[in-house]
Amino acid sequence: MLTTLTHHVLCLIFIITTLFPLISSTYMNSCRSFCGNITIDYPFALRYGCGHPGFKDLLHCINNVLMFHISSGSYRVLDIDYAYQALTLQEPNMSTCDTLVLGGQGNGFTVEPWRAPYMNPAPENVFMLIGCSAMSPLFQGFPGKHLPCKNVSGMGCEEYYGCRAWDGLGHNRLGSGYFGSGPPACCAVPYEAIKSINLTKLECEGYSSAYSLAPIRLNGPSNWAYGIRVKFWVKESEEFCGACEATGGACGYGLDGIKQICMCGNSNSTSNCDSVSLSSKTRPMMVEIIAGLLTYMLARTTTNKY
Repeated sequence: MLTTLTHHVLCLIFIITTLFPLISSTYMNSCRSFCGNITIDYPFALRYGCGHPGFKDLLHCINNVLMFHISSGSYRVLDIDYAYQALTLQEPNMSTCDTLVLGGQGNGFTVEPWRAPYMNPAPENVFMLIGCSAMSPLFQGFPGKHLPCKNVSGMGCEEYYGCRAWDGLGHNRLGSGYFGSGPPACCAVPYEAIKSINLTKLECEGYSSAYSLAPIRLNGPSNWAYGIRVKFWVKESEEFCGACEATGGACGYGLDGIKQICMCGNSNSTSNCDSVSLSSKTRPMMVEIIAGLLTYMLARTTTNKY
């Protein structure tokens, strides 16, 4: 028969060996999360302080629907491709091949200047602006140059006119130059050419956006992928974040919202988690736990004797 003290010592050994791995794994990535079936990882985050500061307050999970919010409006995130570094966004008031949304209801797409170094629509993304005024900057020319409407990645308005969304409306009703004088009903441009899809400033009734992921040209606009494909990059912090994650940390930023830090459990580092002493965090905690358990067990043993 085991004595009561021996029994308590064995229990103590069991508890310590069970707790120690949990306590010592202080570098668990608490920043990685999910919204619906989409993984949220660096440089994005849902929790303040996680991710890259250039992407803070960007994503919000609402009823398991991931939303992307910038100055021009909110967009639903359909996918985050970390390998290709791209997001696919959906805007409810954007025209597609099935439906034209007019009246300037669409958000368009405008990135805040401070975010521009970190994200912009992909080069293969075409924006087709619909029903723009003859006085639109698209036709007046931006300072020092004229911006002609053109195809982007093999996609453009001449094909888009073939969509059934135009049936019953007819692009001649929007003053298309295809049928005579006046601006075209649709003008396709790359984002890089104008830096902002602002329907009010461009004096347009609506817009559509499509992108191509394959080098093979798709057969007709009904097969295009409609949405906004946004490229993102954080090249200046790749080395820092790589070193942080390699040592078990999570990349984040400080209270100033600017300076990057490596989050190592209960401690932060300005370099990586190897610079944070694991023993300095876990040993005092272990000593407290062991001392408390020993005190409790000895008290129980003493009480049982008497």
